Order: sequence, then structure tokens, then C-alpha cells
Amino acid sequence: MRLPAVCLLAAVPIGLYGHEPFHARHAMVTAQEPMATDVGVAVLKSGGNAVDAAVAVGFALAVTFPFAGNLGGGGFMLIRMADGRTSFIDFREAAPAKASRDMYLDAKGAATRDSMVGWRASGVPGSVAGFGMAMERYGSKKWGAVVNPAIRLAQKGYPVSYALAQSLNREKDLLARFPESKRIFLKNGAGLEPGDIFRQPELAATLKRIGRKGAVEFYQGETAKRIDQAMRDNGGTITLADLKAYKAVERKPLTGTYRGYDIITSPPPSSGGVGILQMLKMLEGTGYEKTGAGSAASIHEVAEAERRYYADRSEYLADPDFHAVPVMKLLDPAYVAARRASIVDGRATPSSAIGPGDLSAVAESKQTTHYNVVDAAGNVVAVTYTLNGGYGSGVTIPGAGFLMNNEMDDFAAKPGSPNMFGLVQGEANAIQPGKRPLSSMTPTMVLRDGKLYMVVGAPGGSRIINGVFEVMLNVLDFKMNVQDAIDWPRFHHQWKPDTLFLETGISPDTAALLKDMGYHVERSGGVARVEAIVSSGGWLQGGTDGRGADGKAGGY
Repeated sequence: MRLPAVCLLAAVPIGLYGHEPFHARHAMVTAQEPMATDVGVAVLKSGGNAVDAAVAVGFALAVTFPFAGNLGGGGFMLIRMADGRTSFIDFREAAPAKASRDMYLDAKGAATRDSMVGWRASGVPGSVAGFGMAMERYGSKKWGAVVNPAIRLAQKGYPVSYALAQSLNREKDLLARFPESKRIFLKNGAGLEPGDIFRQPELAATLKRIGRKGAVEFYQGETAKRIDQAMRDNGGTITLADLKAYKAVERKPLTGTYRGYDIITSPPPSSGGVGILQMLKMLEGTGYEKTGAGSAASIHEVAEAERRYYADRSEYLADPDFHAVPVMKLLDPAYVAARRASIVDGRATPSSAIGPGDLSAVAESKQTTHYNVVDAAGNVVAVTYTLNGGYGSGVTIPGAGFLMNNEMDDFAAKPGSPNMFGLVQGEANAIQPGKRPLSSMTPTMVLRDGKLYMVVGAPGGSRIINGVFEVMLNVLDFKMNVQDAIDWPRFHHQWKPDTLFLETGISPDTAALLKDMGYHVERSGGVARVEAIVSSGGWLQGGTDGRGADGKAGGY
């Protein structure tokens, strides 16, 4: 590929490059809250496998990271066992039976905020069911052993960190709207201060019931009845029948290759795996990396691949149980080559000139959290789960102590109009009872010579896919260590709005070159918050993202 000489400048961010990853020989956990990391490492040291540790971390985050850790949300778990077996557990939330296509439109046909805030914003939670399926099929410890650390944290409490206090304060207007949330998370309006001991007795009681009776308790026991009653009392949409009907689903991961690496990633209803594989193939063989990480030329090539995939996403991706998702067509080599051929060297293509690709001639062949676990036997787990927005819908179930998601906003409440992340989505992702909303969550693994090389994922709403993608490129193409790859400034293009978002670490000179190429450039906060582990040279290297609250890589 010919690259214009004017674009060969690279932007090296000051104060980021050169941060060493955490190293361990045997096993590792990376998570976005330190106490949860410590829980996972303790489970591994006690003989648990990666699935045991992943489930224990998930329950612990529900206590220590209420911004996104949850019982009242959902997500995805990507698993690779040491014997080569792989699995993808889909515990994405589902629309309740009362849901309807236009339920969030007012009398004039305009979208309301009911899909984002309050009792009507939640899908049927899947996290507990997903953890239960993972333990039943792949875990080694008893169920109670992986729930108990979270019970202790909720019951005994823990010191509030500065990051948690600030996070709760930023969302006080949301949480103060709902009495139970205000009582627990804002101390009845007084606010939690750094150093306060935060005890959650109602959540501890809920976790004890789940620990004694299994995941089914959440869907058919006292917890389910509390959810049902709270929804009835407050005009919500989830019923006891919805909870009883919910099931996690085990799916086959998507696989692909890139420059000799094998990729294992997330299938629909994640839109991320298809995007990762398509964008990698658009770049493979172009030589884009020769101009260096952070150059205007390399950013241009990657951003144009991102733009084209997000256009496809808007039209073709949805819940595969309700919509025929043309995965193989979207990954067809001839189709990908045609998309790549439409990229013009040194010139941005307006999004108005790029729509979803024509598949007719192709034959078939928010806020969130992520964590990774690798155990000493070689089992690997990547989990991304979420309440969608930070603290979800703002609603806490009385007497149960946990927040509910606002995942219904991930549907196309009004097809063709943007959601809370600015994503434009089509009819395929319209609301239907029992349907799972399309997701950007993208837990992914990379193998080299049949062995784990990298496991990666992120929170960040619509920016997850590009955040994961760019960190993968930094490791695979630009040969950065995993911490440098995460720290390196990122960028984001999602087709619509037609804006290239640049993190502040990208130099003004590079931004000016991109503007000269025709991009509408805006400075932006973090593009996702990536967590990753790389296995190389007999060491596990753990990287955790400083964009946001303080995470931790731990291991032995």
C-alpha cells in the first residue's frame, strides 16, 4: 500500500510508554478493582481453576465495584480449557415478556429516557445464571466456595477507596432518585467518604441465599420474589415468570486467523467478535504498521476499517436466536477485500458515502467491566459483564441490595436513531419479548502455535470493540509489551456520528494531519478500559488500564 510521506510522523505520548507489566510464572488475574483481583488469586492458590476464579471475581465485583460489577446485569464469558476445548457462555440480559417494539416512544414518536433510567429500563438479569452454567460445566470447586468471598466482603465491609467515593458522587443525581439506592450508596444523602467502611448486609443476605441454594435461587427463590414485587410496586416490566424463563446459553466461539495467530472471540449477540475478525482481515497484508504506532497514516488505515465495520454492524448484527446474522458473509475474503479496496490512501471517506456493505452477491460460508484469568494448568477465562450505564438504571431492589441494569437501551428503541452511546442501530435490533440486545462486549483470546498468547477485553460501551482491537494491534503488530499496549493513546470511529475521537495523548501535530485528510476530529476521554494478559517466554504479563478506577494485576 502506498503511504503519503506527509503522514509518516508518529506521535509518541509523553509519560505513558515504558510502564512494565506485572509478571507471574504460574497464574494471573487482571480485574478493574483490586480486592476482586485478590479474591481470584486466592481461589487459584487454593487449587481452583480459572473458571472457579472467574466466577468468584464476578461475585466479588458485585460487592466492591457497584459501578458495573453486578448480580442485576449480564454479560459474556469466553473459556478455553487446557485440553483445547472452547466455549462462549452468553448470559446477556433478555427483554421481558411485556416488552414491545415502541415501548420507549412518546405520543409524538420521540424516544424517551425510560430505556435508561428507572424501573422500566431493565432486561431480565443473566449474570447469576451465567456463573451457574460456567461452574456446572467447567468449574472444579463447590458453588459455595466461589460465592463465600463476596459474602464476607459484603458482610464485614471494606474501606471506601477515593475512586469509589468519587464515582458515587458523580452519579449521585441518578442514585438519589431511588430511595433504596440513596440509602445504600449515598448513605441517605450524606455520601460515602474515602476510608468509610462500606457494609452491605442486604446484599450479603442475597449472596448467602444464592450460595446455599445455587443460581436457581435468583430466578425462582426469595430473590426472584423480591424483584417481582419491586417491579409490581413501581411500574416495572420484569415478572416472576420472566425470571423463571431466563436461561444462559452456551454458544460456539468465533474463530479466525491474523498473521499466523489464531483468534478466538465472541459470537453474536456480541457484535465485537465479527468486528475484530473483519477489521483484522481488512488490515492484513496492507503494511499499515510500517509507519509506526500513533502515526497519522496508521491511525487513518485503522479508523477507516473501524468506520466500515460499524456501518455493517448497524444493519446486520443482532440476537442470532431472533435474526439470521450473516456472519460468514461479513467475513468472506472477497467481501472484506472489497471493503478494504474502498479505503483511499491519505483521505478520509465521509460516512455519508459508506453504508452497510452489499451482501446480496456473497455466498454463505456501556458502563461495563472486564477481567481475565489464567491458571497454572493453562485454562483461560475472559469475562465482560455489565449494568450498561454506570450504576445501571439507578434502581436497587429493596431488601436485596443490588442494582438493576438499564440494558434495554442497547436495543434500537427507535431504529435509525442513536442510543446513549451514539450508536445508530437498525431494525434487526428492535425490541422483542425474550430477545437479547446487541452488545459491544468482546472478550477475545489469541493463540500462537496452539498455545495462549493473549487474552483481552474491556468495558466502554460502543468503544469496546475498537479499544480491544487497537490494543491487539499494539501487541501483535507494533510489538509492545502488554502494559504499553494498554497505555498507548487510542482513537475511535463508529461510522455515525462521522467523527474521529482522539484521546488526549495523541499529539496536536498528528491531529492536524488527520484533519488535513478530511477527518472531523474531536478530543475525547478514554476509548474503553482494556485489561489483558500476554503469555510469552515462560512468563505471564498482566496489564491493567489506568483510564478510570484503579485496577490490579495479580498472580503467583
